[in-house]
Amino acid sequence: MNRFVQRALIAGSVGMLVLGTAVAPAAASSRKTLAGSVPGWANTANFRRAADPDTVVGFRVYLGLRHRADAVNLAKAVSSPGSAAYGEYISAASFRRQFAPTKTQVSDVRSWLRNQGFTIDYTPDNRRYVAAEGTLRQAAKAFGTTFNEYRVNGKTVRSPAKSLSVPSSLGGTVMAVLGLDESATFIHTDSVRKAPPPAGFRNAPPCSEYYGEKTTATNPSPQGVTLPDVFGSDQPYAPCGYTPSQLRGAYGVSGSGLDGSGVTVAVIDAYASATILQDVNRYSADHGLPALNSAGAGHFSQVVAPGTFQRAENPVHDPQGWSGEETLDVEAVHSMAPGADIVYVGAPNNYQDLDAALNHVVDRHLADIVTNSYGFSTELLPTGYVKPYTDMFIQAAAEGIGVYFSSGDAGDETGGDADNAASATPDWPASSPWVTAVGGTSLAVGATNDYQWETGWQSGNAQWVDGDWSDATGDPPGLYQYGAGGGTSRLFAEPWYQAGVVPESLAAAHGGHGRVVPDVSAVGDPNTGMLVGQTQTFPDGTYYDTYRLGGTSLSSPLLAGLVALADQKAGHPHGFINPALYANAGTGAFRDVTAIDDTGVWRVDYVNAADGSDGYTYKFRTFNVGDGTGDISLTIHTAPGYDNVTGIGSPNGSAFFDLAANP
Repeated sequence: MNRFVQRALIAGSVGMLVLGTAVAPAAASSRKTLAGSVPGWANTANFRRAADPDTVVGFRVYLGLRHRADAVNLAKAVSSPGSAAYGEYISAASFRRQFAPTKTQVSDVRSWLRNQGFTIDYTPDNRRYVAAEGTLRQAAKAFGTTFNEYRVNGKTVRSPAKSLSVPSSLGGTVMAVLGLDESATFIHTDSVRKAPPPAGFRNAPPCSEYYGEKTTATNPSPQGVTLPDVFGSDQPYAPCGYTPSQLRGAYGVSGSGLDGSGVTVAVIDAYASATILQDVNRYSADHGLPALNSAGAGHFSQVVAPGTFQRAENPVHDPQGWSGEETLDVEAVHSMAPGADIVYVGAPNNYQDLDAALNHVVDRHLADIVTNSYGFSTELLPTGYVKPYTDMFIQAAAEGIGVYFSSGDAGDETGGDADNAASATPDWPASSPWVTAVGGTSLAVGATNDYQWETGWQSGNAQWVDGDWSDATGDPPGLYQYGAGGGTSRLFAEPWYQAGVVPESLAAAHGGHGRVVPDVSAVGDPNTGMLVGQTQTFPDGTYYDTYRLGGTSLSSPLLAGLVALADQKAGHPHGFINPALYANAGTGAFRDVTAIDDTGVWRVDYVNAADGSDGYTYKFRTFNVGDGTGDISLTIHTAPGYDNVTGIGSPNGSAFFDLAANP
């Protein structure tokens, strides 16, 4: 069991997910069924075998908020400009007094779990859950179900075979149980390139110091390969990776006098990088930023469980990949807001406990802003998984904490195939109406760090091989490669702040009026991505080096850093900022990100990711694909005004920093 998580005050166990609100009576009148306990993939077609009943699992029994409707109304009022209560946030302690489950409710749940033979691990201060541990045999008896294993997306994962239930006496208390099934194994990061130890990665030359600096007409490719004109002309090589000064110039930070001082940003990921502070400070020294923890700079701290740094890489755990994620997130926040404090909270695994990490940040009010670069590439989740997170987001809003999620890196999840249009979906938790979903753009920064243009990030890929376009990809735009997540939710209704801003055609895409993703955007395209510095392992040793990285994993922390500047200028946190964002839609606070046609960059990569000894690959990445050009068709498109790739647009410097008046 993960008692080390308890010691880190994150509260963790093994597993995650399931259960909804107790609503319908089970077969026995003395029990209540917990709706939403069984994920959709736990079906006959995917069944493999019964689960081993002696398997030891950890799980969290979530308790519902008291007076939940009042909590929702409070969160809405304190977050909405024009409300008499705007900005009148309450403390975590006050939230607990008004809305947290009672000590008696927690005691009842703990007593019942002990009577079922479970070991009790931990209950957080806001009494949102009771973490416990036991065998599947005990869980089957206690929750009135059986457990099977299913084969889903190449993974063998566990789930209850039928809905869980609890005694009727607990039916009005228990909201959900996370951990008895393994849906959380499908969580993914939203960074396109993961390059931490042991596998080093470098960008191959030629690449451009700024957008358009080098083209196929001015710079030959390696090995004397002749690259063809595309769309009737020579095309530029991809930027080597935008530096902090380039991104600060493009988004209007330079000359603002703002650095995020007095604001704290939390980064939530899994695992932790053992070299994060030295890497960020080396990166800062190289790019004119103050070192973290130095005079005049923000302070940095990590909240991680003992043993987190020693987790070995394996097919289930991916600590190496997540260390690259942490590096990107922290360097992106620090680049935009070098005076802001940054607290990193790392779950001890990449398939569970992220909910507990978020609850820890919110209930301890560790930050004003929380950026999250992970999610599920679907909304097809049991309602029992979604509800505990929703209540955390509501508590965050009531306390004045803004929660940001990357919108995803697979567009509308159709793969660019028109035949899959009926299954188009945004990612969750970005689709929650209580978080700020950050979409991605392709960005051109000029020679003087000036903003040239921006378009929605959706990339086509065509590869040049032996003097011709590859048969596998065809000629540009080729095949769909990746892009910013977006679309209309099938889970959530249109929130109040989107009404009148989001076009009717988008809100009603699935009938009714749904929440549309994203809300706002920043650069995410890895072909116009950020230069990141990290200690990596190369064939000739382990040392610090840089590489270009992207994904909406970049967009979210960049946006978090920019909001930190807005908080600093306002002299108060903006908290859940969506109502303020949409109140300023169409104003100078945002650049309207629109479509761009017949444009892209050449991307040259080392075959072995480290040097040219094994040769190179040559790919042309077309911008803003998906309108049916070639064989790529998406249901989300960049357009004037609000669109479902970039939301209301990207931040526009000082006007963005002024976007909400002091309450």
